[in-house]
Amino acid sequence: MTNKTTWFEEIWSPEGSSFSLEVSELLHTEQSDYQKIDIYKTTHWGNLMVLDGCYMVTDRDNFLYHEMMTHPVLFTHPDPKKVLVIGGGDCGALKEVLKHPTVKEAWQVEIDERVTRVSEEYFPDLCDSNNDTRANFYFGDGIAWLKERPANSLDVIIIDSTDPVGPAAGLFNREFLGECLRALNTNGVLVQQSESPLFHSNTLIKDLHTELKAAGFTSLKTLPFPQPIYPSGWWSCTMASKDLDVTQFRASDAENKVFDTQYYNYGIHLGALCTPEFMKKALD
Repeated sequence: MTNKTTWFEEIWSPEGSSFSLEVSELLHTEQSDYQKIDIYKTTHWGNLMVLDGCYMVTDRDNFLYHEMMTHPVLFTHPDPKKVLVIGGGDCGALKEVLKHPTVKEAWQVEIDERVTRVSEEYFPDLCDSNNDTRANFYFGDGIAWLKERPANSLDVIIIDSTDPVGPAAGLFNREFLGECLRALNTNGVLVQQSESPLFHSNTLIKDLHTELKAAGFTSLKTLPFPQPIYPSGWWSCTMASKDLDVTQFRASDAENKVFDTQYYNYGIHLGALCTPEFMKKALD
C-alpha cells in the first residue's frame, strides 16, 4: 500500500453493512500469540489499529469510546480509589482513569502484551500516562488474575474487551461476572463494553443483562454513545452494581470536573442514561 491510496474495509456480514477508511500506508503488521495486529496510516483518521481484521482504534475518534467507558462509571462511584481495567491494551481507558484525582491505584490486565507495545509506538498519546506511579500492568489472563484478587478489594472494574469471541468470550458470562462482584467493594461498580445498540439489543446486550443479574448485580444501565468506526457507528457500555443505583452519579463533580475531555461532560452523561424506546422493549 506504500505510495498508493486505497481503502480498508471491515464488512459486518450479519447486518449487511460495512465501513471503510482511506489508507495510504501499512505501518506495521505482526502475528502475536493471540491475534494479527496491523497498523495503517489513514488519510483523514490518523493511525488505525486492526486486530484480526477488525477496527479497534483510530487517532481521530478513540476519545468517544475511552471517555464513555471510564468517566460515567467513575463519577457513579462515590469515591473510586482502586480501579481495574481488563483488556484495554491500547491504554486509552487507563489514561482516562488516571485523570481522576481520587484514584490511588489502577491496574491494566491485558492478555496480549504486544497490543500495548505496539500502541506505545503508534498511539503514544494514549500511552502518555503509562509511567504514572499509580499505573500497574499485568500481561496475562484477566479471568485468572481476578480469581486471585481478594474479595472486596476493588471499587471499579472496567471490562474493555474485544468482541465476545476467542479469549474475550469468557468475559461475558455469569461465572466471570460473579468473580467481579466478589472482588468489588461496597458501592463497587462494573462497566462492560456491550456492542451496538442497533445490532445487538435483542442479543448480546439482552444476554449481558441476564448474566449480570444471574451473577448478583441488581442495578443495570446500558449507555449508548457514537463510535464511527465500529459496526453501525453506534456503541454502548453497560454499568452494573449491587449496592448503588447506577442511574445516579456525582453530578456536581461531573459538571465541574478538574480535567479536560473531548466528549464527556455532565450533559452527555445525563443524556446517555436515557434509553431509546426500542432498547427498552428489547430489555424488558
